[in-house]
Amino acid sequence: MSKKRILLVEDEENERLLYKEELEKEGFEVACCQNGNDAIESIEKSNYDLVILDIQMPQMDGIETLGKILTKKRDIPIIIYTAYPQYKDQFLTWAADAYLIKSSDLTALKDKVKTILSEKDG
Repeated sequence: MSKKRILLVEDEENERLLYKEELEKEGFEVACCQNGNDAIESIEKSNYDLVILDIQMPQMDGIETLGKILTKKRDIPIIIYTAYPQYKDQFLTWAADAYLIKSSDLTALKDKVKTILSEKDG
């Protein structure tokens, strides 16, 4: 069985590396982008099983990135992973599959990734 492929879109390098390492320990293949433009380009070139998306990023923020992803790959699950709780209702209305607040404990993120991917396979 091939590894599930995750696209991680996070502009902060230290966070990006930490999340990538932790998700890879769980057996996922993780590709990273540091902004929305790179994420859209990557999605056009490769297939992913899930996207983890930050909101505050340079060039193209998470709001615009989410909209563009949904026009290209409507069936790809998206987790919004951000430090900003005030956008939750807006993003879930826009078809994000989950909205998580960043934490130093990545258990909630890893659990949500596993849950969404198992439901997608189900």
